[in-house]
Amino acid sequence: MIKKLFIVAVLMMAVKGLAQEGATTSPYSFYGVGIQQFRGTVENKSMGGIQTYSDSLHLNLLNPASLGKLRYTTFTVGGNHNQVNAEDATTKEGSSKSTFDYLAIGFPISKKGGVSIGLMPYTAVGYKLDDSTDEVLNRFTGRGGLNRAFLSTGYTLAKGLTVGASAYYYFGNIQNEAIRSQEEAELGTRESNRSDFSGLAFELGAQYETMISDKLELRSSVKYVPSATIGTENEREVSTVLFNSLGLLQDVDTEVINVPDTDFDLPSSVTVGLGIGEKNKWFFGGEYTSQQTSSFSNRTFTPDNVSFEDATQMRIGGFYTPKYNSISSYWERMTYRAGFRYEETGLVVSNEDINEFGISFGVGLPTGRRISNLNLQFEVGQRGTTNANLIQENFFNVGVSLSINDLWFVQSKFN
Repeated sequence: MIKKLFIVAVLMMAVKGLAQEGATTSPYSFYGVGIQQFRGTVENKSMGGIQTYSDSLHLNLLNPASLGKLRYTTFTVGGNHNQVNAEDATTKEGSSKSTFDYLAIGFPISKKGGVSIGLMPYTAVGYKLDDSTDEVLNRFTGRGGLNRAFLSTGYTLAKGLTVGASAYYYFGNIQNEAIRSQEEAELGTRESNRSDFSGLAFELGAQYETMISDKLELRSSVKYVPSATIGTENEREVSTVLFNSLGLLQDVDTEVINVPDTDFDLPSSVTVGLGIGEKNKWFFGGEYTSQQTSSFSNRTFTPDNVSFEDATQMRIGGFYTPKYNSISSYWERMTYRAGFRYEETGLVVSNEDINEFGISFGVGLPTGRRISNLNLQFEVGQRGTTNANLIQENFFNVGVSLSINDLWFVQSKFN
């Protein structure tokens, strides 16, 4: 037992160190506090990101009410590789990024309830923008993001009805740099900004399932995330810089600018979902999310051509398992998943809505002697537009996760 807990603790520390490097190369992470990351498992993402379905084996990180159904100690870890081809009206450029996405462990505490703890990213910043001309150099870079550690619990309140709650601790930092110089000028300027975030937030969830025929089961879910305020400690340095013969920067003089610490508002959101299926066989559902992102703003400055509106998300997806307990065929025990999502992100640049969609599919592969599984997920999608000289991103994601199930805290009995 101690060995297992030690391994989990070490892995959490490793992912914490990697998470702060950011999980995106999108220029749209320049705005607000970065690109919001998907906060569910690879299994959820394979089904378009829906959270309505849950079972006794897999962790559903999107809705804490699912822990009321957990019957096995479950350890899950997931990662993602993102390939992006970005283009504007005249040029195209490719980039890629590989990251850990989440790490979590959940275990039942009774026949009616369970708890989970874990770590995952919330937003990611990672951009390099060049707005230079023949006479003026303007170069902007940024990295970092917000992460969150969580503690969740769920309980079966009545037959078919589970409720749950999560507490989150947000932390991380975002670093931005802007370099400016003119062709005839010997010296240029560099402005460096850093913001360190920390704060608490909560969410509430519920799930309900009922049989509507001998085989068909109706499932529904709801999740509410109240708005929350997290503290931000800000730092700023302004440097006079000299370009050497290799084009590298050398600081000539640096001045620390006192900037006030601020608060940042995380938006509230509501998600409702509904689906139908046959237990351990198939499921299909859809969800709708409304998020109050109009409260967003840039941390240290507000560009004239940028505004934030409330965001919406629509997701549909499901899975199919031919025969989950088949002895003769491994292929029949595999789970096949697919889904679609469309998101109005709430970001408006030059009067153009920055929207996103993705088409996903995946497969769950049973592994080992126990009821563990390896999950693969693939997604193709698009973010942004080439209108108004903006950037359109065509992306391809490959996700992989491992879900290990075991029986802990069970006392052996001898006759």
